[in-house]
Amino acid sequence: MRIANVISDSIVDGPGLRLTVFTQGCPHHCPGCHNPDTWPAGGGEERSVEDLAALLEANPLLKGLTLSGGEPFLQAGACAALARAARRRRLDVWTYTGYTFETLTGADREDWRELLEETDVLVDGPFLQERKSYAALFRGSDNQRLIDVPASLAAGGAVLWRRSDPLAHFTVPEW
Repeated sequence: MRIANVISDSIVDGPGLRLTVFTQGCPHHCPGCHNPDTWPAGGGEERSVEDLAALLEANPLLKGLTLSGGEPFLQAGACAALARAARRRRLDVWTYTGYTFETLTGADREDWRELLEETDVLVDGPFLQERKSYAALFRGSDNQRLIDVPASLAAGGAVLWRRSDPLAHFTVPEW
């Protein structure tokens, strides 16, 4: 895999402590992107799926794997293999993409379908600077959706993910 970076203990790329792999290469070039260094496909470094999977094994506190970018669907086969390694550890898998769920499922791409089938939550859509929001949970802009992929594939259309942890409805009072 060609990657830009790995964060071994992220708490912002999905719920719980996560291993976040930032893939290298992105065709979207969203204005205001916080990772423009990931755009060139030839940047970053080569890492094997086995090497990245070993990082999953090294941290017993992980709740999940997050695939971000760049654009993970440019390396969908390798990302799906890494996602399978995470699932073997009973970790959940989140994938961030600039494509929409409809674009991904409408394409005749077996590797895209394979990565979707290994993903629990898909954060889809391009980052839109004019819709940037710090209140958008696990997203950069409020146009992006948190999609429950297994439910969506079963339903044949996008089903939004609903947070189910005990603090999901907790709000901080204004002082």
